[in-house]
Amino acid sequence: MSKKIADQLVETIVEAGIKRIYAVTGDSLNEVNDAVRKNGKLQWVHVRHEETGAFAAAAEAELNGIACCAGSSGPGHVHLINGLYEAQRSNVPVLAIASTCATDEFGVGFFQETNTTKLFADCSGYNEIATTSKQFPRMLQAALQYAYSKGEVAVLGLPGDLTKEDAEESSTATYLLKQQTVYRPSDTEISLLADKLNKAFKITIYCGYGAGEAHDEVVALAGLLNAPVAYSFRGKMGIQYNNPYEVGMTGLLGLPSAFYAMHHSEVLLMLGTDFPYKQFMPEGLEIIQVDKRAERLGRKAKVSMGLAGNIKDTLEALLPHIQKKSDDSFLKKQLEKYEHVKKALNTYVEDKGRNHAISPEFVAATINNKATDDAIFTVDTGMCCVWGARYLHATGKRALLGSFSHGSMANALPQAIGAALARPDQQVIALCGDGGLSMMMGDLATVVQYKLPIKIIVFNNRSLGMVRLEMQVAGLPDWQTDMYNPDFAKVAEAMGMKSYTLESPDNVETTIQEAFNYEGPALINVFTNPDSLAMPPKIEFEQMKGMATAMSKMMLNGDFQEVMDIIKSNYKNIKSIL
Repeated sequence: MSKKIADQLVETIVEAGIKRIYAVTGDSLNEVNDAVRKNGKLQWVHVRHEETGAFAAAAEAELNGIACCAGSSGPGHVHLINGLYEAQRSNVPVLAIASTCATDEFGVGFFQETNTTKLFADCSGYNEIATTSKQFPRMLQAALQYAYSKGEVAVLGLPGDLTKEDAEESSTATYLLKQQTVYRPSDTEISLLADKLNKAFKITIYCGYGAGEAHDEVVALAGLLNAPVAYSFRGKMGIQYNNPYEVGMTGLLGLPSAFYAMHHSEVLLMLGTDFPYKQFMPEGLEIIQVDKRAERLGRKAKVSMGLAGNIKDTLEALLPHIQKKSDDSFLKKQLEKYEHVKKALNTYVEDKGRNHAISPEFVAATINNKATDDAIFTVDTGMCCVWGARYLHATGKRALLGSFSHGSMANALPQAIGAALARPDQQVIALCGDGGLSMMMGDLATVVQYKLPIKIIVFNNRSLGMVRLEMQVAGLPDWQTDMYNPDFAKVAEAMGMKSYTLESPDNVETTIQEAFNYEGPALINVFTNPDSLAMPPKIEFEQMKGMATAMSKMMLNGDFQEVMDIIKSNYKNIKSIL
C-alpha cells in the first residue's frame, strides 16, 4: 500500500522530535488523525478547544524545544490564533497544521473556507499552504526548520483532499537540522562594552528571559561590577536563585527596589530582555542592550549601544575584560532597600485575611512553600500574575509559564496541560483566576481524561480584579467587573477531579498540602479577598488622582462600604512603596 501525505506528515514530525499533536479532530483532519493512530509513535491529545491546544503546544515548546498543534477547516484552525500569538510573541517553536477545505473549492466561498495565509500572517514567521504532493515534504521541512531555528510559529496550510494523496519523496532534506553555534558581538564591540563598564561607578544589570541561560555569568559579572541585578517577570526563574545581587522585578507587577536601582544608575545594562513598558525605563543615563534578536535593539529604550548575541556567549567573552570594582556602596544601598521591600511584602502574608476574604498573597506564599523544588507554575494574566510575580520563588529547577507578552486571559490551565505532558515527572501547579478558568473550563475534562496530576488553584475573587484596578486608576468606578461564578469545586468534581473549597484562612496550609499530596488532578476553589489590589512599584500622581476620583464616584453612588473595604485591604501598600 502506498504512503499517504498524512502518513508522511506524521513520520516527518516524529523524526523532528515532536511527541504529540494537540487538536480536535474533524473532517479535513481525519486522515491525519488516522495516520497518528497507525504510526503509534505520536500522541493525539484531544483538547476541548483548539485555543487550549495552541497554548499547550506553546508551553511544551518552551519547556522541551518544539511542539505541534492542529485545527480543522475554518472554525477549528481559527481557534488556534490566540495561542499562536502567545507562541510567536514568546519566541517558542510551534508547528501549526491549519487544515482547510479541498483545493478544488478554493476561492468560491465553500463551507468553512478561510484564507490561511492571510489569517495567520500576524502570528507566525513561516506561513504557507501546500497544494501539491511535490510541494508538501519540502514545505513541511521548511516550516519545521524555520520554527526551530527562529523560535517562532510556523503555519502549514493543509487541504483535506491533499492528505489522502500518495506521498512523493523529496529530493531535499526532510528532517530537522539542529545546530548549536556561538553567537556574540565582535571582539571590538566586546572591548568597547568592557571599557564602558569599567569606567562607570553605578551600574544596574537588568535581565530578561533571554539571560536565563547565563545565570552563572550574570552573577559573576554583577560580582565584579558590584551591580544590583533586576529582572523581568519571565526572567525571574532563570536569574533570581543563588544570586546575592538580585533586587527583584520591575514593571507593572514589580517592586520599588528594582525600579529604584535602575533609575539611580549611571549605566543600565539590559541583557536578553524586550521589556514592554517604557514608563518604567529610566531616562538621563546610558543604556546598553544585548539581545540575540538584533531587531529588538533600541525599540523599547533609548540605548547608546546595542549588541547582538546570545547572552551566555557574550558574557563569556566579556568577563575576562572586566576589572573588579572596590566601591560597593551603590550595591549595598540597593540591597538594603530590597530587604525593606521584602519585609513590607511579608505583612500581607502575615495578615491571612478572614472568612470568604482570604489574602491572595498568603495563598501564593503558601503555594510557594509547599511546592517542590522543580515545580512548574503557570499563571493566568491578571491578579494571579501579581501574586505569582511577588511570592513564587526560583530554585534553579523551577519554571514559570504565563502570557507575559501577549497578555491573554485563560492561559494557565492550557499551559499546565502542555507542561504536564511535556514534563510528566515534575509537579505542575496552575494559578487560575476565576475569570480565566471560566473561559476554558471545558478543558478540565482534558486534564481528567489524560490523568494529568495538575494542581489547579482558583483565586476566586468574584471579579475581574486587574480590570477593576485599571478602571479605578483611570478615575472610573468599576462597572461590569463582578463575576457570577459556579461552584468551581463542584464543577471539578463533576468532571471527575478531586476538589476542595477554601473559605477560611485557617485551612489554607493543610488543604494545599493535602491537594499537593494527592496523586491525581486536583482543584482548590479559594475565596480570596476581592479588595486586594496590586500597586505598581512607582505610583504616579495621575494614578493617585485617578484612584481618588474613582473612590469619590463610588461614594457618590452610595458604595460607601466597598470604598472602605478597599482602603482597609490595601493600606499596607503604602509600606511597600516607601
